Amino acid sequence: MQPIAQKILVVGGNGFLGSAVCRTALARGMKVASISPSGKPWQTPKGHTPAWVHKVEWHQGNALQPQTYAHLLPEVTAVVHTIGTLFEKSGYKSALKDGNVPRFVSSVAAAVAGGGVSANPLERESKRREGSYETLNRDTAVRVCETFLQSEPVVKTDGPRAFIYISAEDCNRPIVPSGYIETKREAEVLIEKMVQENARYRAVYIRPTLIYHPHFRPMISPAAALLDLSATIHSKLPAGFPTPAGLLRTLGSLMPRPVSGRESLVDSPFNSIARVLTVPPIHVDHVAEAVCIAADNSRTDVRGPYGLEALRELIGWHQKGQKSQQQAGAPV
Repeated sequence: MQPIAQKILVVGGNGFLGSAVCRTALARGMKVASISPSGKPWQTPKGHTPAWVHKVEWHQGNALQPQTYAHLLPEVTAVVHTIGTLFEKSGYKSALKDGNVPRFVSSVAAAVAGGGVSANPLERESKRREGSYETLNRDTAVRVCETFLQSEPVVKTDGPRAFIYISAEDCNRPIVPSGYIETKREAEVLIEKMVQENARYRAVYIRPTLIYHPHFRPMISPAAALLDLSATIHSKLPAGFPTPAGLLRTLGSLMPRPVSGRESLVDSPFNSIARVLTVPPIHVDHVAEAVCIAADNSRTDVRGPYGLEALRELIGWHQKGQKSQQQAGAPV
């Protein structure tokens, strides 16, 4: 095997976060390939194709069908899995991309009213229907990881090949059905079990809060600004000062925790709401930067779950903020 430039495969590289990962990886000198059901290159919401897009290898592939992408895995040094859905069988993603506010609101309202599950009990039992939490958030990641671990690399790496799973912080309930975060955590458990049995690989679980971008997802910006303000206010209040988040955490601590099943993998809904109020949102480029650092094969220390503070530390976010203040002449 000959050492070559690091190359990552982004599952869902033409999506919102996946495209940011592709762009950031190229800027860091990595080679990039992407698979998606359409195989089409990423475009801006207005249909433009930036220059960097032409440097990505765009492939058509189905995450649940390894034969459509297994031939790509021996040449990659890391895999980034970005596929997932916040709401089952909802058109919210296309509405966000198009900036269609009425369609976005109606899609979210319909998903929340439906509880994120089908009314058909046979579909609920199968847990394999197209667009379900189980299929998109869990099974696609597990299948890709399993196929990645079975591939025989033809490139030499400085350390274990990385499988990076875009998970989430538990800060969406009860607006988002619990199945969303529960299947994310199930995927983490299953992936970790597989990786622990193979020392040539490591797994990283990226757990962002609300991901925003003022230009590509303008409808999210107002909510992101409000949540950031809430987190700032909570952080400035003196210790012991009664806050809404503190009250919610107290209520959450009084609730009995399940000892088995997927419900045992997450906190109470009260704690989830408390995180909404205290953990700020994160820019998509910051998430992408953290992903690319985790994908670097020399970073053998990066493994396991990474919440917001860990993500910020990974990308040197605090140091960057201090540097900007110093350059502006502001006190640090």
